Amino acid sequence: MKKQKGIVLFLSLIVLVIMTVIGIALAVNSNQSMRMAGAGSERVEAMASAHGAQDRVIDTNKGAILVNLDVVLNAGTMLGVTSTITPAAFGDVNCIRKPDASGVGAILCRRAEISSVAAFGRNNMGQLTIVAGIEQELM
Repeated sequence: MKKQKGIVLFLSLIVLVIMTVIGIALAVNSNQSMRMAGAGSERVEAMASAHGAQDRVIDTNKGAILVNLDVVLNAGTMLGVTSTITPAAFGDVNCIRKPDASGVGAILCRRAEISSVAAFGRNNMGQLTIVAGIEQELM
């Protein structure tokens, strides 16, 4: 009987080690999940910034600037996003939309492409590019 007195202590130590390993594994998994959630939110924030920068570039450069655009224009950095405007087709082209429902006669337009690049993540290693096409009616 005296030999079996230490077996309960030994089994309880084994159970304690197993529970410690499980606790450490759960803590590491939780830390990785928080990092992934943070990276996802940074990407969503970068996308919102890029869309906002594109809207601002369109609003700032509408009218005569887009009509007279014939070279790539660096629209600058707004909201931490670098935007460029590139003419998609030189010269006047028919607009996609028509002046009336019948489609008789076309309105002339100048097409351009706005590209916005936002960096995100640790050390700005992630890069998000949003490209939008626009048409400016010729007056």
